[in-house]
Amino acid sequence: MATLLVFMLTALGAVWVLPTILPSLTQSLSGEQPKAYWYLSRASAFAAFILLWLSMVTGLLISNKLARAWPGGQTAFDLHQYTSLLSLAFVLFHAFILLGDRYIKYTVLQIVVPFDSVNYKQVWVGIGQVTFYVSLVVSLTFYVRRVITQTLWHMIHIVSYLLFITAIVHGVWSGTDSGTGWANMIYWVAVVSTLFFTVYRVIATATMQTSKAD
Repeated sequence: MATLLVFMLTALGAVWVLPTILPSLTQSLSGEQPKAYWYLSRASAFAAFILLWLSMVTGLLISNKLARAWPGGQTAFDLHQYTSLLSLAFVLFHAFILLGDRYIKYTVLQIVVPFDSVNYKQVWVGIGQVTFYVSLVVSLTFYVRRVITQTLWHMIHIVSYLLFITAIVHGVWSGTDSGTGWANMIYWVAVVSTLFFTVYRVIATATMQTSKAD
């Protein structure tokens, strides 16, 4: 059920974003200088970001205990895990598909080594590369959750907030779609909703601690 919901949400995101990109993608495939790899990289980048946002939201739903009302604790946890891992898969596609691009001419080393992207926005691309590696470490903790303490688990996952911010920084300052209305809408919806659930969590935790103290 959780896996099906993840794919449904990803498909909805693709339906929203791809109509803007696909016309250019189709034209690029028949042109003298195909840019299909660049367009595919852009599309997969937004798919990865939407999945990262969903992972953040489901994680906050779990911690706020709102997941008990919907979609259920275990389902929310599965969504939290699967969206996180699926986001990493899209990031890998987003990066390595650029090996086929003829304009920037990325090498494997430039893709895998942070801040080695000397041909295109080195700093902002480098921030994205570091974000991926740290996200990989955070996501892998799903498989060692039983052997680490709950405190360590929470401390590691707090890093997700920083990763969420650096993912936006990478997207806004290195993405060629950042100036479009639909891209800005995605970023704003993600930021506002994540901030809302974070504030709710802080207030709920403070209220619970006050009640225990009384």
